[in-house]
Amino acid sequence: MSYRHDLWEIAAEQHGVVTIADAEDAGVPAVEVRKLAHRGALRAYGKGVYIHRSVPTTDLTEPAAAAALAGDGAFLDRETVLDLLGLGQFNPHRIRVATRRRVRRALPEWVDLETRVDVPEEDLTHYEGIPVTTVRRALVDVHKRMPLERWKTLVEQAHQREMIDNHDVANLTGQQGVA
Repeated sequence: MSYRHDLWEIAAEQHGVVTIADAEDAGVPAVEVRKLAHRGALRAYGKGVYIHRSVPTTDLTEPAAAAALAGDGAFLDRETVLDLLGLGQFNPHRIRVATRRRVRRALPEWVDLETRVDVPEEDLTHYEGIPVTTVRRALVDVHKRMPLERWKTLVEQAHQREMIDNHDVANLTGQQGVA
């Protein structure tokens, strides 16, 4: 197998995104990744993050790349999670990425990075391989940022789609005995 094919396999599982760390874990040296980018097989997306040109991009490619650009431990949060899951109508201009550590690298202007030390490990999960906060946590985080009726509609929509359970609905809305 060639390095190009090894990277294609990684990218096919990650919405077209390949990082230097992923490549090295698969036995592909960083210098070979850069050579393949120079030859046009990969497109540099940012420091250490590439898009494999032979893997079709999807609606999840940019969110996956945004999390990868922010580095280890980064996750999508707030409106970005809800938009990613098709809850509500957000259509954000920027992808909200959070991390518990300081990120010194420059990120594209379409990535909105914030430090979030207030998000416990149990509020983190993965959606289609992309690190995100849970739906319950995303709903808590956007609660004060939007009109109450619109937020309640989001909670109901998440409940109907079985993304949160009755217990979550009761905790979020303060209602008892939600059916």
